[in-house]
Amino acid sequence: MDAMKILAIPLLITLLQTPTTRSVTVTSSKPKVDVHEHTDAVLACEFKTEKDQNPRIEWKKKGKGVTFVYFDGSFSGSYAGRASMEGATLTIHSITQKDSGEYRCEVTASQDHVNLGETTVALNVLVPPHVPSCEVPSTVFAGSDLELVCKDALSVPPATYRWYKDNKVLAASTDSAYSADIKKGTLKFNSVSISDAGMYRCESSNSVGSPKSCVAQHLAVVEYKLSVTTLAAGGVGLLLLLFMSCLCVCLCRRQRGCCRREKQEKCLKPYSLPPPPPPARNPKNYKHTQSFMI
Repeated sequence: MDAMKILAIPLLITLLQTPTTRSVTVTSSKPKVDVHEHTDAVLACEFKTEKDQNPRIEWKKKGKGVTFVYFDGSFSGSYAGRASMEGATLTIHSITQKDSGEYRCEVTASQDHVNLGETTVALNVLVPPHVPSCEVPSTVFAGSDLELVCKDALSVPPATYRWYKDNKVLAASTDSAYSADIKKGTLKFNSVSISDAGMYRCESSNSVGSPKSCVAQHLAVVEYKLSVTTLAAGGVGLLLLLFMSCLCVCLCRRQRGCCRREKQEKCLKPYSLPPPPPPARNPKNYKHTQSFMI
């Protein structure tokens, strides 16, 4: 028993003195970044290596393909001149909506046992509301259905919408003659009335900036009426049209000779071939059968 303890002590000392095999580790203290448009975005990347004190650092943007942001000690493409590095942390200056996406920080330590580590950072560029486009027709008929459309495709997060009539907000309720969708920006009327005429505008808003509104547009509602004179004139016109059509048909048939009943029967009578001619007589075979006295 004592001999086994004596043998185990040197083995334990050897294990304690053997360095632990470690690989490069890469992390981010802020894996999701939300920043306003035209400001600076800091994409944090921290790493630890086993031996290599000068690892290779790369940044890439993931999308339909992979785009190099920082490679071989310099910035690529649109990032050149508007980005900087501090350690492995990337800072992009004056960002736009096009910079939104997922970025990957890669650290390669060639002297380490496991020499590659990576982490991802999601960048979301916040955009305040823009002036929305508003579709308001100038004139509609009373009783017809109507849909007004408002759209702001640039704001991030997506905008919500409110419609105004004569500078008063339209709040849809169960007994109102219209329905409003604050997410799609639509205002629908099942049956427009004369009282719905007025000045309409739409306002878009989100949590990033102040609301924006389009220019108010006038909607006119016209009541469509049919007078007795109009109906009578339409009836007379229809009768004249029918009379002229019948007259043209008859004239066309008369010119072809098939208008009257007897001519129609003649036209419809089947065609028959004429009788064949009598057979020709041969003078050689002719025999005198009777005498004639003068």
